[in-house]
Amino acid sequence: MIQHKIFNTTQELSRDWDTLVNHDLFLQTNYLRSVEEVSPKNIHLYFIGFYKDQKLVGAAVVQLVKLDLNDMFRQHQSGSFKKVLRHSISSLIKGCALVVGNIMHTGQHGIYFDEKELAYPEFLTATQKALVELQPLIKKQYQRRIQIIAFKDYFSHDTFHGNTDYFLTHKFHRLKLQPNMLLEIPKNWASIGDYIVVLTKKYRDRYKRARKKRGALKPVELDLDTIKENSATLHQLYLNVSDNAKFNTFILPENHFYSLKKHLKGQFRLFGYYDQGNLVGFYSLFLNQTDLETYFLGYDEAHQYPNQLYLNMLYDMLDFGIQNSFKTVVYARTAMAIKSSVGAKAEDMWVFMKHTNPVLNMIFKMVFSLVNPKQEWRERHPFK
Repeated sequence: MIQHKIFNTTQELSRDWDTLVNHDLFLQTNYLRSVEEVSPKNIHLYFIGFYKDQKLVGAAVVQLVKLDLNDMFRQHQSGSFKKVLRHSISSLIKGCALVVGNIMHTGQHGIYFDEKELAYPEFLTATQKALVELQPLIKKQYQRRIQIIAFKDYFSHDTFHGNTDYFLTHKFHRLKLQPNMLLEIPKNWASIGDYIVVLTKKYRDRYKRARKKRGALKPVELDLDTIKENSATLHQLYLNVSDNAKFNTFILPENHFYSLKKHLKGQFRLFGYYDQGNLVGFYSLFLNQTDLETYFLGYDEAHQYPNQLYLNMLYDMLDFGIQNSFKTVVYARTAMAIKSSVGAKAEDMWVFMKHTNPVLNMIFKMVFSLVNPKQEWRERHPFK
C-alpha cells in the first residue's frame, strides 16, 4: 500500500529525497530551497513524498498559485471588450490553482517515481489522495478554495499520456501549450565554429551580421556579489521583457536571481552585457545534467534592436552549451520563430487541467483557449 506525506518546507525533506530525484536539478532541495526563499508573492510550495514499506519511492512538487489578474494580464488588456473579457475570466478562475509542477520553468519538473516500485495508475491515484488532503489545509490557511488543478508540461511522447483513464475519470482536459524549443548539440561540435559551418549561407550571413551589430556587448559572467549589487537593475531588465508578455501568472521578486546563485552556485549561471559600464542586458542558465536550460533574461529596449541583443543571447547560450559539452539547449517556449532560426526544434507540450466546479469545468477548455496565447509562426531551417 502506498502512503504519502505532505511537507510544508524543504527543511522537512529527508536526504533520500535528493537521492531519488538526483536526475533533475529542479526537483532537488537546493533549487527548491532557493525558490522557497524568494518565490513570487502569489506562489507557495508543497512537497509530497510517497512511501512503500516506509521507503521513499515517489516525489511531487505542488505549487499553490493565487491567481491575480493584474499579474496575469499586465498592461495589455485595455479597451472595453478586453475589460469585459477580463471580468468574465476573473469570475471563472479567481481563487487558487494547484499545479503539480513548476509554473516558473518550462518542462516536466513536478513529479518523479521509481517505476520499479510503482506503476503510473498507482502513482496518480496516490497523488489524487494527497491533493484532496491538501485542499482543506489550504482553505484553513488562506481562506481561499482551489478553483483549478493542473498537471503541467508533458511532451507528446511522454508515457504520462498513456494513463488517460485517470484523467477521464477525474474530468481533466488535455490541453496543448506552446511548444518547448530544443536544440540538440551533435557530439562532433567542439566550438561555435562547427555550428557556423553547417549553417546555410543565409543563416551564416545572419549570424555574422548579428555578431557585428553586437559590437562590444559581449557576455560577462556575474558572480554572487555582483548579482547582489545589481539586483535592482537585473529586476528592471527582466520586467522590460516580462511586461511585454500577453499572459503571465507571476512576477519574480527582486532578489530571485541572487537566491538562485547563492543556493545553486555553479549550477546557476548569469551573464550580463555592459555598455560603458552600464548593465543593459542579461540571460541566465541552469546546468541540469546533460541539458542546458535557459531561464529568464532581460534587456534595455535601447539596445535590443540596434545590437540584435536577443538574437545574440540565443547564440551565446548555444556557444556556452557547445563549449561545456551539453547534449541539448532547452530554449523553452515563446519566440518560437527566432529560436527556430537558430536551430531549435519545436516539441509539443501538454497540460492536464480541470476546474473544480463541475459546471464551469464543462466550458473550461474554451476559457483556456482565450488566455493561452496563440502564435502563428513559420519554422525556419538554418542547417544545410
